[in-house]
Formats: sequence, C-alpha cells, structure tokens
Amino acid sequence: MITKLKTSLAFTKNLFVTGAIYETSKKAEIEICKYIPKGDHKIIIEFGMGYGNITREILKNIAPTSKVYAFEVKKSFCEHVRKNINDDRLIIVNDGAENIKNHVKENVDGVIGSIPFSFFSKEKGNKIIQDAYDKLVNNAYYSQVLYTKFNFKKFQKIFINHCTIKAIKNIPTEYIYHCRKVQE
Repeated sequence: MITKLKTSLAFTKNLFVTGAIYETSKKAEIEICKYIPKGDHKIIIEFGMGYGNITREILKNIAPTSKVYAFEVKKSFCEHVRKNINDDRLIIVNDGAENIKNHVKENVDGVIGSIPFSFFSKEKGNKIIQDAYDKLVNNAYYSQVLYTKFNFKKFQKIFINHCTIKAIKNIPTEYIYHCRKVQE
C-alpha cells in the first residue's frame, strides 16, 4: 500500500510527463500486451516506461532472444527501473518517443505505449504515431493506453482504420487502442 501511495505521488507530481496519477491497472497491463509476438528475435518498443509495471508484463510475454527498447523521458524513472528490473533483454532509452528513429535501427515487431498524447502538440503526437508505424513490420500492432477516446482518430488516420478500442473499467477508465499495420 505504501509503494502504491509513493507511486501515485510521483505520478501526480509529474502529471504532464506521465499523463496519469496512477500506474496502469493489472487488467490494462495484460490487455495492452495481448498482441505482443511470442516468437524468437522480436523487437518490442515501449513508450513511457514509468516505474516499469508494463515493462515487466512485456518481458513476461516475450521470448528469451527478443528485446525491449523502453523509452522514458524522466531520468529518475529510468534509474528506478535499472535498479529494479535486471533483464538483459531490456534496453532503457532516456529519451522521448519522438526520437525512436535515432535509437532503434531494426524493424519493430510491436509497440506498447502509455505516453500522454493529450499533453503533446498535434504535430508531435502525429510524428510519434507515424514514426512508430514506419518502424513496424507488416501485421504488427501498436497498442496504447490512454484515459480518453479523444486521440483515437489520430491513430485511425495513420493505421488506415485498422484500430479497435477496449475500455477497462477503472477510475479513471483506461482505454486500450490496438492498431495493426496492414500493407496490401
């Protein structure tokens, strides 16, 4: 309970960085990782690592030969995860999601995001989604948790309507966007 309170205080203090006052729920963590590919040598990107609760779920779902690039702008969150998650498959990137192409040279098999699009300019939000789309292999998913449906149309425009949304009842409600890259 004390850990949850400390986490809530840290998230509230950094609201414009995290976009949340709580960590995502366990149900949201499981739902957002639903389409992570299970095969060998997969590259997964995480935007908005925070304290690593979704990171742990991603690592639980990938093969020993796969890796996760976890992007986080808050240095203290990066340090916390480095101390608390010891896994060679995890590459922590202390930078913003808009710089994915500077850090990840491989094609990407999945993107998991929990970044606060509501606090980004339209241009920055669109760039993040477009750059992630460009890095994804065909039929791969970008799954994003947000606390509003407001940004769903941004994803639909780039993923050409191959998007679904699932509501996880919580306070506040967590919306998981699942968007699949489909190239004919």
